[in-house]
Amino acid sequence: MKRSAAAFCLFVFTVAWATLCQASQPIRIGALFSVTGPPSFLGEPERNAAQMVADQINKGGGIKGRQVQLIVYDTQGDATKAVQLANKLIKDDKVVAIIGPSTTGETMAVLPVVEKAGIPLISCSAGRKITEPVNHWVFKTAQNDNLAVTRIYDYLQKKKLTRVALLTVSDGFGASGREQLKAQAAAHGIQLLVDETYGPKDTDMTAQLTKIKGTKADAVICWGTNPGPAVIARNAKQLGLKLPLFMSHGVSSKKFIDLAGDAAEGVTLPSGKVIVADVLPASDPQRKWLISFVKEYQKLYKVEGDHFAGHAWDAMMLLKGALEKGDDTPAAIAGNLEKTKEFHGIGGIFTYSPTDHAGLTKDAFVLVEIKNKDWVLVK
Repeated sequence: MKRSAAAFCLFVFTVAWATLCQASQPIRIGALFSVTGPPSFLGEPERNAAQMVADQINKGGGIKGRQVQLIVYDTQGDATKAVQLANKLIKDDKVVAIIGPSTTGETMAVLPVVEKAGIPLISCSAGRKITEPVNHWVFKTAQNDNLAVTRIYDYLQKKKLTRVALLTVSDGFGASGREQLKAQAAAHGIQLLVDETYGPKDTDMTAQLTKIKGTKADAVICWGTNPGPAVIARNAKQLGLKLPLFMSHGVSSKKFIDLAGDAAEGVTLPSGKVIVADVLPASDPQRKWLISFVKEYQKLYKVEGDHFAGHAWDAMMLLKGALEKGDDTPAAIAGNLEKTKEFHGIGGIFTYSPTDHAGLTKDAFVLVEIKNKDWVLVK
């Protein structure tokens, strides 16, 4: 009897000790961002916002009493490096989930890695193909490029600007946008007169714009991320191109205005609501969250929180919600992410399901125009 009692006590102690050790271990979350390199205007604010949320969670007592350990690696916008670092996060750092990468090309390269390992990924990139077809392990926070195209085409249709010239970057983001621009044109009564591309590292697009100037186009749509679109805006101004110039949500930050200078004036683009949070109606369900986010980010980093920082904020908060609902195993996290309903984020109001891992509608976008080096809502 004494031996049995001793064995039972040892068992209880072992279980209690294991539980205590588990509770004291931090929840490890990985992050892949282009903190440096050409897409740093995406990755730096994403890194900042993710760390801001992690610090807020830990200051508030963690998740179920456990601290969050955010492990961030800089991909420099390189897909090969992103794959290497994703493997490092999974195999060496033993993370339970990953947020990022910052670009569509990097995300597409990482997808096979997380699928094979069974690790949830919440991408901060916009390409529609990231979540279509649905992959059980892959989610995203950036608004889909097809929704951005719809927002632009609805406006052009309303203004009877039906003859359009396209100028898209030849990378993953540009290819995805170009595909949607072509696919949706007919349904909106849009005729594509020109379909030109440029390279991610090109520094002058005068030749493509000269070709466009010689057509009867009513408007130009440029699809890319900085610095290319800023170069295009400057080239267009230098050529005296008077056509309305539309950009993608890939330049929805003050960085574009800084890079394009005076040439940014009048440029129109779809964006998440965060950059115009202060002029949203009081009835907007996102307004409260957006203003709070902008102020908190500005307090910490001395600049306003933007569209891209919001992608990482959303990813961290979605993970927090999933972890609060169940275990910290990758399978439980993925399952609970899939059950997310009406999460009021920075990029929009998210509702995931087994058939939708993007979670947003076109209402996540507003159309904005640059006036006097600032954003104004287009009615």
